[in-house]
Amino acid sequence: MTVHTPIDRIWPDPADDLDDDALLEATRFPDDGTWLRVNFISSLDGAATRDGVSGGLGDDADRRLFALLRRPADAVLVGAGTLRDEQYEGLRVDDASVAWRLAHGMPAHPVLAMVSRSLSIDPGSPLFADAPVRPIVYTVASAPAARREALEAVADVATVGETDADPRRIRDDLTERGLRRIHAEGGPHVFGALLAAGVADALHLTLSPTLEAGAAGRIVRGDVTGALPVAARLATVLRSGDELLLSYSLR
Repeated sequence: MTVHTPIDRIWPDPADDLDDDALLEATRFPDDGTWLRVNFISSLDGAATRDGVSGGLGDDADRRLFALLRRPADAVLVGAGTLRDEQYEGLRVDDASVAWRLAHGMPAHPVLAMVSRSLSIDPGSPLFADAPVRPIVYTVASAPAARREALEAVADVATVGETDADPRRIRDDLTERGLRRIHAEGGPHVFGALLAAGVADALHLTLSPTLEAGAAGRIVRGDVTGALPVAARLATVLRSGDELLLSYSLR
């Protein structure tokens, strides 16, 4: 039996128990241009993971919004480390999302776009074998040629830098493919690179009502010298129980 998880809007325009359409409206992509937003969860003391995975921090409300944020996306962008740690498989949205997308003139599923400098991704994994849409792999010129050749059989492989992936080139390539609504799901190094390049437009952050301590990292990592701090403007505050689901504009 499916358990309904109420999510209320606290600000602006308070409203109780938003349905899926209201949640989609509260978190919608702009109508024009390319928009790249990032989705994360964090504990009250800044931990981005529990037992090494972000999913350990989430509850039913976070999972509900997580699925809805994918629904209108043209592409879901994820770093290779996060794909491994969170055990991603072929990117498929649920039946309700498929119906919504088709009704809005979109393909049934978004494209999975991944970033990997080393290309240490198994071409026989469910990421590719179970993908309803051919994925895109963004890599660098210095990546091993044999690994690239193997992945080219199951994905579009694009070079976006010499030794480091350039987020601007990733965004531009997705735009050229007509994939303008980009939803990034991490990890922290990818978010750091997006911020450093100035191409992250928005952040959706679930604030989990827990204190974790330990050695868990934050939602931003990597070399962001000169790029931070980045000012964030609060756009929406949602709540489910003691959990807050926040949206910020980073422009």
